[in-house]
Order: sequence, then C-alpha cells, then structure tokens
Amino acid sequence: MRGIEWRLDRGGKADKKQREVVEEIVIELEAVSRRYGAFTAVDAVSFTVPRGQILGLLGHNGAGKTTILKMLTGYLEPSLGTVRVAGLDMVAERLSAQAKIGYLPENCPLYPEMVVIDYLSHIASLRAVPIAAQAKLIRRALERVGLIEKATAPIATLSKGLRQRVGIAQAILQDPEILVLDEPTSGLDPEQIHEIRALIRTLSKQATVILSTHILQEVQAMCERVVIMMHGKVAADAEIAELRRSNRIILTVRTADTAAVDRLRRLDGVTSVSEQPAVSVALGERQFRIEVSAANAPGVSPALARAVVESGWELIALHPEYRDLDAIFRELSEAKRGQA
Repeated sequence: MRGIEWRLDRGGKADKKQREVVEEIVIELEAVSRRYGAFTAVDAVSFTVPRGQILGLLGHNGAGKTTILKMLTGYLEPSLGTVRVAGLDMVAERLSAQAKIGYLPENCPLYPEMVVIDYLSHIASLRAVPIAAQAKLIRRALERVGLIEKATAPIATLSKGLRQRVGIAQAILQDPEILVLDEPTSGLDPEQIHEIRALIRTLSKQATVILSTHILQEVQAMCERVVIMMHGKVAADAEIAELRRSNRIILTVRTADTAAVDRLRRLDGVTSVSEQPAVSVALGERQFRIEVSAANAPGVSPALARAVVESGWELIALHPEYRDLDAIFRELSEAKRGQA
C-alpha cells in the first residue's frame, strides 16, 4: 500500500508551502486479466482507488465489471496481473485481504426462511466473529441500514428494497474499510433506489466504496470518479466533473450583429462556431457553441468576454459545455466501433 507521502520541490527540499499529501491507495489493480479458455473476460485492466473515494465501475452487461469485482474480493484469481487491497496481495494473502472488505454480490444469497437477525448471526459465525461480539455488531449494522424494526421479520416477508438492505447489512457487519457493491439497486423501484443511494452515500463516510452498475444515473448520482469498461478493457478513467467537461464553450448574448459568427471565429484558439436554434434560447438572445483547441483553451473564455464587450453585445452567459454520461458513453462506444 502506498502510504502517506510528501511531494518535494525540484530542489529536493521539503517546503511546507509546497508539500502536498499524496492520497493513500487502498485498492490497486495492475494489468489484471481473466481468461476462460480462449475467451478473455477482462483484459489488462489497471486502476487504483484512494481511501474515502466512491468509484463507479460502469459498463454494459458483459463488459467485465462483475469479473473484476470477483477478483477484487478474492472469489476469482486473475489469470495475469496483481490485485492489492490495503497493501495485501489478494492471491498470496487472500484471507487477510478479504477481512478488509464488505461485499454485496449482484445476487446476494439470502435465506428466505430465516429471520433477519438470525441470518446476520449466521453470517457472523461463518466469518468467525466471537459470539460475545456478535450482538453489538449486528445491532449496529441493523441501525445503519434502518432495519431495527425488521430484525425479527422473516426475510421472505420483506420487500426487495428491504432485502437489499439485509444484503448491505451483512456487507458492513464487521465495519470494513472497503465496501464493494455489485449492481446495488438492480430491480428496485424508484423510491427504493433513492433510499439505497442515500444509504450508500452515508456508508461512504466511513468506507472506501467501489460499485458496479450499467445505469448511467447511478454513477452520476453517487460517484466521484468513474472507470468505464468496454469489452473487458478500460475505455475511460476520470473524475466525473473532468469527464463531463468538453472542449466546447457555450456563449449566450443579445445582439443583432449579422457578422457575429465571423467575429467569433477570428479569435485565437477558436476552431469552429455554430449558432444554436432560436427555439433553445429566450426571445432576443442568441446562443453560440464554440469549439476551442486544447492548447489555447484556458485563454479563450476571457477573449470571448472581451470580444462581447468590445462589440457592444449584451453578455447573458458564458460557460463550458458539460456533457452527460449518456453522451460520453455514446462517444466512447462509437470510437470503439471505429477501431474495430
């Protein structure tokens, strides 16, 4: 595990004003592959997760997400590569590494004939939790997932949303530092989805969370960062805000200048300008979608603002264009098809 380190200036001297704490890495996959005969389900995947982050593993069904989580939690061994959890090698030190993880598989094995508290007691016994410590741990897990009132209810009588809470309760039973959730809201109704998302956000205050999903809104609602999987490979790995940012700027002004597009095109760093349909803006306003070169991007917005003032136009809005994850996913899919 990479501990807390200090970055030094170029001279090698520690300057308190220049020091920056490097985030502690608690999950690390290094060139991990999983093969089933001639079929490669996961192909040379590498990424890290720092402590306290909520990472979304996004991809279509069959993209390799569940296989990655099974290798991450020690239920599958990688064909190639290394998985480390809290600095422990998941193959060589599997039991110690698994003790750091709470895992909710996509289809969590619940026993419908058991009552909730007995099921959790059974799980605690399987994990060798001392009997004297079980009652306290079970009560705390039930409180955190909001199931105290259902503690003596048969699992068969619970709604799917409440059964999912039971699954989460077993995952957090021993207060793990890493929480791995596979499709945590699959099959739930909108209200149940909202409740489970709120619960996961609460749990993330005390654990690093990695969750897999094929639902774009899931990642956008809960995650700080996303790793997008396609055909067993990493197609993108970035902070959500960074991924949504594009090399386009949206400018909204009020002007009757017929040469507005030509004026904007002449600015340094601007590669193209297109005017948006009048129906998308208020009466009397005009909106321009401006594509900029990556090299000159930082200076384009100030130049646009100056050009608006000097031209005598009324500035209404000036901001980067943000794409939603659906658009990003389509772009990546099209790029992947183009490479095939």
